[in-house]
Order: sequence, then C-alpha cells, then structure tokens
Amino acid sequence: MNRPKVVTAQEWQAALDALTVKEKAQTRAQDALAAERRRMPMVEVDKRYTFTGPDGPVSLLDLFEGRRQLITYCFMWHGADDVCSGCSMFADSIAHLAPLHARDTSLAMVSRGPIGELMALRQRMGWTVPWVSSLDNDFNDDMGAGDGFALNVFLRDGSTVYRTYFTTARGVERLGSAFTFLDLTPFGRQETWEDSPEGWPQTEPYQWWRLHDEYEDQGRHGGAGS
Repeated sequence: MNRPKVVTAQEWQAALDALTVKEKAQTRAQDALAAERRRMPMVEVDKRYTFTGPDGPVSLLDLFEGRRQLITYCFMWHGADDVCSGCSMFADSIAHLAPLHARDTSLAMVSRGPIGELMALRQRMGWTVPWVSSLDNDFNDDMGAGDGFALNVFLRDGSTVYRTYFTTARGVERLGSAFTFLDLTPFGRQETWEDSPEGWPQTEPYQWWRLHDEYEDQGRHGGAGS
C-alpha cells in the first residue's frame, strides 16, 4: 500500500504552513457564504402538512417544538430491507441537539415510510433525533427530495412558516456539528463576529456554549420522534 512521502520536520512544517494558508482562505469563504445565506429571501409554506409521529398526527409547526428555526432532513426510504447507507451515515453524524436548541433551532428527520418501520430502525441504531412519516403527504416532493434525500431550513413567525434554504447531494455530507447546521439557518450562530443583517439576534461568542447537560433545555431530541 502506498503512503505519504516521509520528509524532515522542517519540510513537513513548511508543507503544513502552505496548506494552512489555503485552509484559512476556505474558512473565510465559508463564512462569506453563510453571511449570504442569512440574506436569502424566504417563501411562505402555505400548505398544511400532517405527518405521522410515534404518538399520532404531527404538523410541520409541531416539528419546531416551539422554537423559531427548524431543519428537516428527508431520509431516503425504500423499505426496511433496503435502508439507505448514506442517510444512515448522516444520521450517525448528528451531534447532540442541545446546542442547536440553545440557538432556538430544532432538527427532525422525515421519511416516506411507515412510522413503525422508522421507529424500529431508530431504536436499532440508537438514534434519538425526532423522526416522522410523510407517507401520507406531499412534503418530500414539495421540498425537493422526491424519493431521494434533501435538507430544508424553515423559519417560524408565530404560526406562519417560511422556507429559507435547501440543499441535497454533497451539500449535506459536511454537516453534523451544531456549527455546520446553524450556518445554514437565517439567524446563523447568532454571534457578534458574524456578518448578519441589522437586527439579527446575536450574543458575544462563547457565552452560550455549555456542556450539553448544563443547558436549561436539556431534553435530548425529544418531541415528535421521542
């Protein structure tokens, strides 16, 4: 098996320094893209979707769990005997939701499958993210997933819901941490260093960071899929 070239410590440091310059440029470019997302327009979701959760009917508004922002991931579903390995890797990569909740943001998975099958896989895999069935509505089609997978972001103003962002394919593969999810939302990380429009909610960096069991909202992934 081939392996990287072995060099002196000085040569290795020089190569790292050159790479770091490119990595820092990429980080600044990602920050600029996130700032542009925060300035995206939004469109009202005027259709009323009813999902099936483990405890019965659930609305799109319910998935917010009272928070202002919602991220949904349409998990591809072709049956319990043909579980999507890519979507499973995505679900395995989702970190604890407490930091998202602390930034007024909920996350849920949606699939075109029977709720019993979804909950059986959820239990098998140890996932605790809320998960609901869209088998009886048009949510997946309307939100760009169809029979595949997609991620959407929504903002709530009272009982009115707006769609603010969409991505699919390789757009989801880098996600998992609270930071990467928040960078997709209209309010972002809500820290003062961010380039956000006037009036966006913001606090000083680090002030909202906690051990996940020290947040006031300590429920791990409760709600519609609990």
